[in-house]
Amino acid sequence: MKFVFVVGLVFGFCGHALAVEPDEVRKKLKKAVPALAIETIVDSRIEGFYEVGLDDGSVIQFSKDGEHFIYGDIYHVGEKLVNITEENRNVRRKQMLDAVAESEMIVFSPRNVESRGTITVFTDIDCGFCRKLHADVPELNQLGITVRYLAFPRTGIFKSDSTKTSSYKKLASAWCSDNRQLALTMAKTGTPIEDKDCENPVASHYGLGQVMQVNGTPAILYDDGKLDVGYRTPAQLVALSLIHISEPTRPLYIS
Repeated sequence: MKFVFVVGLVFGFCGHALAVEPDEVRKKLKKAVPALAIETIVDSRIEGFYEVGLDDGSVIQFSKDGEHFIYGDIYHVGEKLVNITEENRNVRRKQMLDAVAESEMIVFSPRNVESRGTITVFTDIDCGFCRKLHADVPELNQLGITVRYLAFPRTGIFKSDSTKTSSYKKLASAWCSDNRQLALTMAKTGTPIEDKDCENPVASHYGLGQVMQVNGTPAILYDDGKLDVGYRTPAQLVALSLIHISEPTRPLYIS
């Protein structure tokens, strides 16, 4: 984890120069680093700065005088440390997740019980803790939690010889099955399923996970965009899904 502590003196220069516009920030950064892939430029919660979002999910705090930037997360120091950069990532992840059609996912929904929440899980077939979490799905459904799966082949899409990886093939076979729920469940219990290939969202899901900075599976997304990597018990997931209920997204994007 990278900590960036910014003291009051750093901000002293901001009030003495005309603020540059987001388009100028984009041009200046691209001129300095042509390969830099800028996705968003937003008002930072630090006065006198923009927050520049890059395509790999990382951020830059860029001074509005156009002369300085800070690379790393910004923390607010109050009664407790609050990672305000991560809070903005949550908003961005929620927006990206909302853009994914549920028809692209493999969904296990509660039946005959009141819905209490939803978790969206980046999963792999052979990941041990993914299998452990999947074994809990019936209990989660009984507790009112909908489980939606996105594909995240841990070994990537392609091998060094440009052929598809085993992780990809197993996930693609599940997504291409006529009964995706059954195929995924069988594969996660070690039961062989029919090899299939079709137009599927596995590569798209994998790319989305990378942008969201998923670095392991299972990676659990809550309704508000909070990302939690690793296994959690059903009781923990119920509590966390209720804590991280989606709230109206505040407008962040300037450019």
